[in-house]
Amino acid sequence: MTVPEMFGCKVFDDRQMRARLSAEVYASLKETIDNGKKLDLSVANSVAQAMCAWATENGATHFTHWFQPMTGITAEKHDGFISPAPNGGVIMEFSGKELIQGEPDASSFPSGGLRATFEARGYTAWDPTSYAFLKENTLCIPTAFCSYGGEALDKKTPLLRSMEALNRQAMRILKLFGNEDVKRVITSVGPEQEYFLVDREMYLKRKDLVYTGRTLFGAMPPKGQELEDHYFGAIKPRVQAFMEDLNEELWKLGILAKTEHNEVAPAQHELAPIYTTTNVATDHNQLTMEIMKKVARKHGLACLLHEKPFAGVNGSGKHNNWSMATNTGMNLLNPGDTPAENAQFLLFLVAVIKAVDEYQDLLRLSVATAGNDHRLGANEAPPAVISIFLGDELNAILEAVEKDEPYAGTEKKRIRLGADVLPRFNRDTTDRNRTSPFAFTGNKFEFRMVGSSNSIACANIMTNASVAEALRQFADVLEGAEDFDAALHELLRDTIRAHKRIIFNGNGYDDAWIKEAEEERGLLNLRTTPDALSRLVDRKNIDMLLRHRIYSEAEVHSRYEIQLENYIRTVRIEALTMVDMAQKDILPAVMAYGSDLAAAIGRKKAVSADIAAGYETRLVGRLDDLTDRIDAAAAALNDAVKELDAISDFVAQGDFTRDDIIPKMAALRSVCDEAETLTAASYWPFPTYGDLLFGV
Repeated sequence: MTVPEMFGCKVFDDRQMRARLSAEVYASLKETIDNGKKLDLSVANSVAQAMCAWATENGATHFTHWFQPMTGITAEKHDGFISPAPNGGVIMEFSGKELIQGEPDASSFPSGGLRATFEARGYTAWDPTSYAFLKENTLCIPTAFCSYGGEALDKKTPLLRSMEALNRQAMRILKLFGNEDVKRVITSVGPEQEYFLVDREMYLKRKDLVYTGRTLFGAMPPKGQELEDHYFGAIKPRVQAFMEDLNEELWKLGILAKTEHNEVAPAQHELAPIYTTTNVATDHNQLTMEIMKKVARKHGLACLLHEKPFAGVNGSGKHNNWSMATNTGMNLLNPGDTPAENAQFLLFLVAVIKAVDEYQDLLRLSVATAGNDHRLGANEAPPAVISIFLGDELNAILEAVEKDEPYAGTEKKRIRLGADVLPRFNRDTTDRNRTSPFAFTGNKFEFRMVGSSNSIACANIMTNASVAEALRQFADVLEGAEDFDAALHELLRDTIRAHKRIIFNGNGYDDAWIKEAEEERGLLNLRTTPDALSRLVDRKNIDMLLRHRIYSEAEVHSRYEIQLENYIRTVRIEALTMVDMAQKDILPAVMAYGSDLAAAIGRKKAVSADIAAGYETRLVGRLDDLTDRIDAAAAALNDAVKELDAISDFVAQGDFTRDDIIPKMAALRSVCDEAETLTAASYWPFPTYGDLLFGV
């Protein structure tokens, strides 16, 4: 089967709908998908029958409403297509009612107080904008998930709301520029996915990897990523086989997997897709992560999606390439050739700048997790301070607009919007600046703070909502202007002046920048998840999210509680895993080695009292000291967890986790890693960093 034949063969996509639905039903469904028209039940019945026929022809026996609860992963409950027949047999059928709505038990999903414990009912609702697909023998129908009271319990619902909010405000702006043919504005995303591959047998021998997805102990081997020889290097045969298998599985599901390569750290790799509609890209990325793990098992590998699975080498992110486009194919972040197109581009560009500056806290908290706290600010990731990179040339153009001065580029003239064409500038006139959290890269923005295991929904919800708010304010000003060109010029000039503090084209890793950002520019530096999440419930953020109907106030508070509790629980599991490994694995290994050394000293002295055993004696002393320190550090951490459990308030629990649990975890790790460097390899109880990073 060729790639074109393979691509989308497991998807009930537009090709299947066009072939299997009547012209009338197909046209009605396309109106629903493209323009949000309410779906008629008769149309749903026809679609359901066609879906069922296609799925059963391809071996499906069950269907499921596939949804994305606040756990960060996907969920599904399978029901068979079978219904009893009068003759005692069964028939395969699927109704429009079953397609449109499901009723999974919601009792065990995180709700953040949106429902009482005894209110178990939840509903799933078909999202026709994301195609149904086959997974093994099951037809998976992408759906939204809400509580019995109608509150969103998932990540898809607010994402769809945010896309609609941005569409509403962007359409107001486009109408002002005379774009009467545009019917809809769509946000598009291409999420790059970084990951590690390690040998599965080694993975299963480490409780930390199995329970937490990252190594909680591990001394660095003599070689790490210092030589930078892994980056874009030749792909090892075992990894290449995995990638080939992965590509085929993704292509069958219509996922536009495009680029694959080795990343900087040993055993680290990246997959990048072609960008597509944000909602679909989010679904696809969730599927990609799931399939990566599944395909890795087939190849005797384990796929690690944690943001920092190994200390001392680069962690993994998920660069979120975001843009806005019209249904007519116009990229709103791509400057055109006419004065109107230039001005329109600048207005949308400045809207993003304003949005990122005013809602930098929302962008930061959208990627706040226990795992990402280890990564942000390290050498492979942007700092926790949000800033925008534009490049020297585009930055100079904005300065010319702000100051009403000639642009010092190839065309030295004043830029009067509505009258002049912008000086031409190429998409890639400067470096991408990999230290920038939010970088303009030609016709899109690359948000580089998203963690590798995160759903991209949260980052895109906050990006869409923030930009929608900026566009709303712009539209309110321009719609009432007597002189549109003059009002536009003044609006852009004043907005650039007010928000240029967020623009930074330099080295984001430089300590001087962090100081400048905080002390001179007044930018936020929300270093940890508790610091960031607390900003979600700030009044100005709640008001904006309510204004655009992204969340209800109860839904905002529920997200704060769910995400903070997830942080606390994640760190608690890690802490208990460390205590378990230290007490049951590391201490016995170090003690056994020390005991055998002591016995060797005794045997030497038994031969002759004159034989010196200086090295062994000193080493035994150091190992004895380490066992005492490991025991004390493990006990201190265990006691801290008990103290954490005694705290009733979840905000206080988050602070205690950050300020007490995590430092005690670091102390235990330090002494255990020191013990690893002194203990003979044959005694160490689990695979080392060297084994894991170079074992494939």
